[in-house]
Amino acid sequence: MEITNRFLFVYGTLLQPGNEFADYLNKHCKFINKGKVNGRLYDIGEYPGAVINNAEALFIHGGIFMMDEPEVILNIIDDYEGIGEAYDHPQEYTRELVNILTVNGAENCWMYLYNLPVSTYRQIISGDYMLYLNNAAK
Repeated sequence: MEITNRFLFVYGTLLQPGNEFADYLNKHCKFINKGKVNGRLYDIGEYPGAVINNAEALFIHGGIFMMDEPEVILNIIDDYEGIGEAYDHPQEYTRELVNILTVNGAENCWMYLYNLPVSTYRQIISGDYMLYLNNAAK
């Protein structure tokens, strides 16, 4: 199946400087805008997990990137997120098209969503993983 949507919304480790996959995205994608989506963000341990809920008044904050080669890039990020036939089910993440809100309107983007129960994890109330990490480092 050909992937025609060129936009990717990232909210976690793919925004971290020094992360090899974040560095890969920065080389092969163009940052378009900041964005947000209704839902909750959780601290899964070494990374966050996003759960969409359009009825929520809370937001998950991140960045929108335009991919130069969507199929190639998404295959690489799928592997990073543990998605695909090589991985056991249920998989920790799913990749879905999600409507992301920006200051310029909404943009339909690929987003990696957490696919397992979150009841034992701490919620990141701000919805901003980078802010959460910065505050934890203080």
